[in-house]
Amino acid sequence: MRVAVTGGGGFLGSHLCEALLRRGDAVVCLDNLSTGRPENIAHLRKYPAFEFIHTDVSLSAEIPGSVDAVAHLASPASPPDYLRLPLETLAVGSRGTENALELARRHSARFLLASTSEVYGDPLVHPQVEDYWGNVNPVGPRSVYDEAKRYAEAVSLAYRRTYGVDVGIVRIFNTYGPRMRPQDGRVVSSFIAQALAGEPLTIYGDGKQTRSFCYVSDLIRGLVGMLDSSETGPFNLGNPEEWLVCDLAELVLDLTGSGSRIQYHPLPTDDPVRRRPDITRIREHLGWHPEVPVADGVRRTVEWFADRAYDTAGAW
Repeated sequence: MRVAVTGGGGFLGSHLCEALLRRGDAVVCLDNLSTGRPENIAHLRKYPAFEFIHTDVSLSAEIPGSVDAVAHLASPASPPDYLRLPLETLAVGSRGTENALELARRHSARFLLASTSEVYGDPLVHPQVEDYWGNVNPVGPRSVYDEAKRYAEAVSLAYRRTYGVDVGIVRIFNTYGPRMRPQDGRVVSSFIAQALAGEPLTIYGDGKQTRSFCYVSDLIRGLVGMLDSSETGPFNLGNPEEWLVCDLAELVLDLTGSGSRIQYHPLPTDDPVRRRPDITRIREHLGWHPEVPVADGVRRTVEWFADRAYDTAGAW
């Protein structure tokens, strides 16, 4: 296939581009690099079948040539990023999604939307199933991301109903692994960067809130499987193993051998207290389930970070 990947310079997008290239697909990566990094895709330029277009898909998603599939991953995805870029986040979730859908419609291509567990907000149903409509504050600071993704799901299905676009939607839960930025606001990368720098590990709240952590290689297998299928979803995509944030901090301290202490701060507004996917649907329809244990995945991520020079402000 020839696949257009929006947000292909980001953490997940670059891994998806790489997986597609390695299996023989051609990839057109579209990214304005507002949160993605050129270093994430530098090694992909050796592939003759890889193309990079520096563009803002909120303005245009035009590319020359044929397209067999469109994977729409473009969006700031961590709280510091979407709080820093609120209007851009809303734009890429709305106009950006519409432009990517138009690209798929013009080429009769498969369209994959990378949605998020944030559509569930601070959930009142646990674990979260796809039929749950969510508990989202539409005017809170996080709404720029939550509501952008909820709109993206709505407009994607409207294109399916109106134009027959072959749409598939996955709701991604916490994912971690190599190519995360040191201080992007995600808990795994923040803990690892702080521990390696000998700085306090920052926990917001009492640390008893839970998350479910999926290693990036497992997540990418799910994206590729959904891209290859004709399933519409939405499907939860994440690791159903639930972790206390304080336990994750202890794991990182153990794996890094760091003497960092843990520092507690107030819980941010609308921060979810519990998060865990029910993956029954994607297991039944695609046969997908995570394979990398959290302790093993975090160890691999620690090793990747330890091999690189960076500061905890997020610069490399």
